Amino acid sequence: MPTVNNTRVMEFHLLGLTEDPTLQVPLFCFFLLVYSITLLCNIGIMVLITMNHNLHSPMYFLLCSLAFVDISLSSVTVPNMLVNFLWLGKTISFLECAIQMFLSIEVGTADVFMMALMAYDRYTAICNPLLYSVIMNNRTCLYLLVGIGVIALINSLTHSIFTFTLPFCKDNKISHFFCDVPALLKLACSDTTINEVVLISMAGGLIVISLIIILVSYVYIVFAILGISSSEGRKKTVSTCSSHFVCVTLFFGTLVYMYAKPTASHSMANDNVASVFYMIIIPMLNPIIYSFRNQEIKQALWKGLGKTSALK
Repeated sequence: MPTVNNTRVMEFHLLGLTEDPTLQVPLFCFFLLVYSITLLCNIGIMVLITMNHNLHSPMYFLLCSLAFVDISLSSVTVPNMLVNFLWLGKTISFLECAIQMFLSIEVGTADVFMMALMAYDRYTAICNPLLYSVIMNNRTCLYLLVGIGVIALINSLTHSIFTFTLPFCKDNKISHFFCDVPALLKLACSDTTINEVVLISMAGGLIVISLIIILVSYVYIVFAILGISSSEGRKKTVSTCSSHFVCVTLFFGTLVYMYAKPTASHSMANDNVASVFYMIIIPMLNPIIYSFRNQEIKQALWKGLGKTSALK
């Protein structure tokens, strides 16, 4: 059994983003606002796409799926973090820590592949517009999402089992705001070389595969854009991809920084900031960047608001 000074570990102590008592309430207010916006925007997108028949296409089906993943990604960590800002104990049980790690890895992995799948969707729409409805039909999208779920499940189970079968005897204080693999490996009192190899190889492999799909898709998209004779057509095509490219850069940049290096070289303070970006800030930005710059989404939104005003 895991131990701390020969005492069985029943819970971990999450140190959070800061231990400065003067910052707890301001941080609570800030992250409560961010989480509220995340829920409002992503749920709004899901409802809008579901209710509007004009948006029942593969592109918006994937956007709706991304909104669900983003809600899940934030909800795994933010509610517990908000409680800890106002509670001095900041403890999490051994089982709850394991569940939180499992869910965060599963949803995070799904988010990685959702980015790749949406890039492939844009490639198909721009480079093969006549075959788009055949290649990216709803059934194919559903199969791809199930495949992503299976990959995420395998990845999450592997890391969770490898991590929580380690003996923890150095300390029970996690220098993070949630139970993450690198932070927990620092508490293990046995050799974690195998864990680090598994972490780097699996996380790095999945990130590389997703990046290859994204990069290849964008190479073809760039060539397709260069082949468009109309400047207006080029501008419209670029606008549909630029937002995705920005989010991909932010998301994958933080993931590479977090996981594609040995645990010994990790700075927990920097890892905390990176985690805040990819688990809390980006899920808030995604519906804004992806959807609110989309003309069809905006038209559907204004149409819905118009109907609501008419009913009043």
